[in-house]
Amino acid sequence: MRAKGFLLPAALALALTATPTTAFAAPADAAPKRPTGAVDLDVLFVSAHPDDEAGSLATLGQWKEQYGARAGVVTITRGEGGGNAVGLEEGPPLGIIREREERSAIGKAGVANLYNLDRVDFWYTASAPLSEQIWGHDETLGQIVRVIRQTRPEIIMTMNPSPTPGNHGNHQQAARFAAEAFQAAADPNAFPDQLRKEGLKPFRAAKFLRTGGTGSSSAGPQCAASFTPTVPTDQVFGVWEGTPSSSGKSWAEIEVDARREYVTQGWAGTAAAPTDPAARRCDFYTLVDSRVPYDPSDTSPAAILRGPVLPPVKGGLPKGTELYLTTDRFDVAPGESVEVTAHVRGGDRKLDVPRVALRAPDGWQVSAGKGLGTVVPAGQERTATFTVTVPKGADTGAQKLLTATLTTKGQGTGTTDEALRVVADVRGTLEPLPEVGLFREWAAEGGYGQLDTLIKPVLTIGSGQGREVRVDLRNVGETAQRGTVTLDLPAGFTADATTKSYADLAAGATGAVTFTVTNTDASLPTANEGGENGDYGVTITTTSTVGSTVETGALEIVPASEVPHAGGDHAVDGVASAGEYPGPELDLSRIWEGEASTPQDASAKGRIAYTEDALKVIVTVTDDVLGRKVVPQDCKRQRRTDSVEIIVDPKGNSSDTSTVFKAGIFPVTDDPANGNPPCWQRDADNRQGPGAETAPGMTVVSRVSSPYTGYTIETSIPFAVLPDAVDPARMGFNVLVYDSDTQDLSSQSRLGWSTFTGVRADPYRYGLVTLPGYTPADRAPSAPVFPDTSARSVHSPQTIAQSAVDGVAPAAVARLPERALTLTGQRPVAGGVEVTVKADRKGTAYLYSWDGDRALGSRTVELRPGRAVKVLVPVSDGTATSVLAAFEANGAALAKQAPIHR
Repeated sequence: MRAKGFLLPAALALALTATPTTAFAAPADAAPKRPTGAVDLDVLFVSAHPDDEAGSLATLGQWKEQYGARAGVVTITRGEGGGNAVGLEEGPPLGIIREREERSAIGKAGVANLYNLDRVDFWYTASAPLSEQIWGHDETLGQIVRVIRQTRPEIIMTMNPSPTPGNHGNHQQAARFAAEAFQAAADPNAFPDQLRKEGLKPFRAAKFLRTGGTGSSSAGPQCAASFTPTVPTDQVFGVWEGTPSSSGKSWAEIEVDARREYVTQGWAGTAAAPTDPAARRCDFYTLVDSRVPYDPSDTSPAAILRGPVLPPVKGGLPKGTELYLTTDRFDVAPGESVEVTAHVRGGDRKLDVPRVALRAPDGWQVSAGKGLGTVVPAGQERTATFTVTVPKGADTGAQKLLTATLTTKGQGTGTTDEALRVVADVRGTLEPLPEVGLFREWAAEGGYGQLDTLIKPVLTIGSGQGREVRVDLRNVGETAQRGTVTLDLPAGFTADATTKSYADLAAGATGAVTFTVTNTDASLPTANEGGENGDYGVTITTTSTVGSTVETGALEIVPASEVPHAGGDHAVDGVASAGEYPGPELDLSRIWEGEASTPQDASAKGRIAYTEDALKVIVTVTDDVLGRKVVPQDCKRQRRTDSVEIIVDPKGNSSDTSTVFKAGIFPVTDDPANGNPPCWQRDADNRQGPGAETAPGMTVVSRVSSPYTGYTIETSIPFAVLPDAVDPARMGFNVLVYDSDTQDLSSQSRLGWSTFTGVRADPYRYGLVTLPGYTPADRAPSAPVFPDTSARSVHSPQTIAQSAVDGVAPAAVARLPERALTLTGQRPVAGGVEVTVKADRKGTAYLYSWDGDRALGSRTVELRPGRAVKVLVPVSDGTATSVLAAFEANGAALAKQAPIHR
């Protein structure tokens, strides 16, 4: 499973600034240092936010305790764009708090090394491209590569890189960065300044895995052995959470304890782990890439570690030996051949009489391998090439494994494999959504074509409406082709033609045929209530002169409605007067996430209309318990408690929410002096912030029943505050209702009009409305306004304390030499700690008095080369035991810790 290499686009620069803030954390445990000065890790988990690693802590803790495997975590952001269930902090101050939560959580699994990259956490998005744009590609990737080259982990783990429904775009992009870093860290041509100027060396991590596995398994001790992958070629490994730890608790219980550290996320009340061992599950990991041999039949907790971290099984190849396969393409047609290369690299010693045998599925032809030679020298690579031919009658539309076995003279054996996809000469597939198409291009460029199976191709269609449906064609054969495409639709749908033809599709070329599809039965259930989990299956049969192939996809029906002009005497008063909303009533009671609810527990209905200058919406919510009321200063992140979210995609074509309008409305606030009025704000959209600032002219009226049985919200949203002029023939629209029955700022049920998992971040799944008779103003779209402030590592004493020990500079930037900053004479004085600071270059020093757990005061000092400066670092309370210092100069940094002399 070896990738061919990604192409790195030009850097997208992003300036990050922050307000200094004081934070505190326990320092990292002192660890043996490598000659380079950095800690030596075995495993590195690459994530986007604090808590992303939470589902793997049972695994990481188990590996540390049982096998001594040391893990670290890269967190691209500090999660300051998320909610805060316990306070009013947001932005950088919240990021510092969330960093401390993460350090406490991972510490329960024995993980002490956390690397924050200081990228901004902007909002929940389903878009990896938007995440890449805001974070900057080359800069962020370079930081991750630097951590890998410094800490030299044998195993890199991350999340799901694909745009599966509801998958956070930040998670997707973090995983893509991890995949690219796995390759780039080993490439001497990638980030060459790290080698020439920083003295680092390329590092070849052994294995790369993503969390989760697509398939089924039983719970209990046999969960790893019982796993059955949906795609048979997937190599999925499991680690049971029920294993007891030395503390007497199971690792499932410890993982729950760790999750409860994330109190700002509302996780303090995380449910206890199952008491029955038979109900405890596995953490699953899918192997994406491996440079070393492995045993796919190994279901032990040590399976992933075996080889690169732990000694191989008896009879295995020497530790450090590499064996992997590459192919000249992923898709191959029956009757055609593919070139397969086996790569063998010696570890600490040479390999004698190496031989590679390649096994293919029954009926396939494999030529003898050529070129390996009689010896593979230590630290060098040799290759053997094979030609593999797929039989003409082979089944198409499936992935198959090629398996290579390396034998040596008295030095053991090892195996690896590589997946190929057998496709017909001409493959016809449902057109991808834009971000799915980008993901497929990314995966293909990196040689990870097998990840395409994570995505089910879907398109949305308005209820009772029509749309064009394109079938994309690719000729993977060696001759020009012609044939037909047949679209088999479910009941309730028709097309302008059942079959369409294509001709003169050259070898290696792409083409398309387009159908006009109509939902003729408007009574079919929409959104996630329709079809199978919202999907109405579609079958595509493509023929060519040599055969045919069948592919599947799905249509998803989104609700549709007409928005009439508001009736006479319309007013924003919380009451739908007679004739004010002449259009149909919208059912807003469908669950899209969370717990099921009864109509009395949570249900809603709504209506919409328009005036010449505004969109009018009224929503009536039935609710049995009023969740915690927020104070006016906390009017944000509406999904935490009872609220209504109104979404408008002006032209119904946005690929992410940076070009939509989203208003979160709380029906009531904790503000008795002013009558507990409603409040509203914009969140995760074209311009976030308080409603009065970001949506001037928007009005909201709320009527809350007494005794409480629910509330009604009515609002007028000026067309002028939308990100673009409305398309009266196709406007995206949705209403989501959050229901909380607790006082801990967490919602239990999420309802709405167009309802799919993660729908609030997926504009293509919003409902569709028309505004007959409305003439939009002639205006240009509004450019998105993104948050640009993140917590910074030089403002984080907890990061500085770790960096001073483990040798990786704050924010994983280039590390300054030790001589760049000296601290001397640190002693307690009245009001604080006095320390003499001297730098060998111009830069900024961030100083903190530290008691071993928290910062007691801070100072920032501008330094000039060679000039010693006495600095008083204040101590607010308690007794400082040391001074922490971070020094920044020309984009590089250094951290130091100096004990106080008494």
